[in-house]
Amino acid sequence: MAFSSILYSPVHFPLREPRSHLPRSRQLSVAAALPPAADVAVVADAIDGTTIAVIGGGSVAALAAVLSLSDPEKRRQMQAEEVGGGDKEVVREYFNNDGFQRWRRIYGDGDDVNKVQRDIRLGHSMTVENVMKMLLDEGPLAGVTVCDAGCGTGCLSIPLAKEGAVVAASDISAAMVAEAEKQARNELLKGKEELPAGLVLPRFEVSDLESLNGKYDTVVCLDVLIHYPQNKADAMIAHLASLAEKRLILSFAPKTFYYDLLKRVGELFPGPSKATRAYLHAEADVESALQKAGWRIRKRGLTTTQFYFSRIVEAIPA
Repeated sequence: MAFSSILYSPVHFPLREPRSHLPRSRQLSVAAALPPAADVAVVADAIDGTTIAVIGGGSVAALAAVLSLSDPEKRRQMQAEEVGGGDKEVVREYFNNDGFQRWRRIYGDGDDVNKVQRDIRLGHSMTVENVMKMLLDEGPLAGVTVCDAGCGTGCLSIPLAKEGAVVAASDISAAMVAEAEKQARNELLKGKEELPAGLVLPRFEVSDLESLNGKYDTVVCLDVLIHYPQNKADAMIAHLASLAEKRLILSFAPKTFYYDLLKRVGELFPGPSKATRAYLHAEADVESALQKAGWRIRKRGLTTTQFYFSRIVEAIPA
């Protein structure tokens, strides 16, 4: 996921031919596109060719009126009760089952993805490339210890290991960790019994972010904060900062009025892929949490495609 200069590219709201007697100006069709990365579980199913018809005026007020008819929070609560816990249990259950199958395809390179999933794959790969560029800008990674917190299928861990970094990678999903370990062995060993000189296989483990410990030159957490409400995200940012000696890199779904509205529109349409809550975060809130932990932002980036939005910040000790 290479990073040069990535320009902001908003999602457009395409108009369609009216389906009722109302004039065109009284009808609004909104592509069910949702913000960021993570499982914005709302993205995969809700967007696949679906269009939301909102009758009553092409305005934010009309959208707000429709949003009031849905109760996504109640839906999430029911999901949490089904798995016997809160957000964390829902996330673990989802990414060990349906979510794992979906995101393994998205993070992979096969053709069994639809247009939206392919776009998200592109956005996520751009984020990884951006992060790799941030890291390599500071010099070679040989021997540098890196914690990949929330590693998924190893999209970042493997490129880091190829550069000689000593990687400790973890994910809450055992299925994701198993896939990451398999991919790492395939790509680094290439069928041989020994690694090329200077390379070390990433050390993978099943763990939530709260349980991570140790000290690392760099800690990276990509597209995971989307599973944390802001009050818990503050504590998690402080925890991740406590593990890092020199650098902390975070990517998160940016909270703006526009993205928040798109996310809420998507929540009107429950589906099997919408198994996790998606929390957006204002950049100012993330920066404030970093400052409280004694860190300051040195670099910023923004990855946007049609259906993927992710803000990246690199922080160093203040």
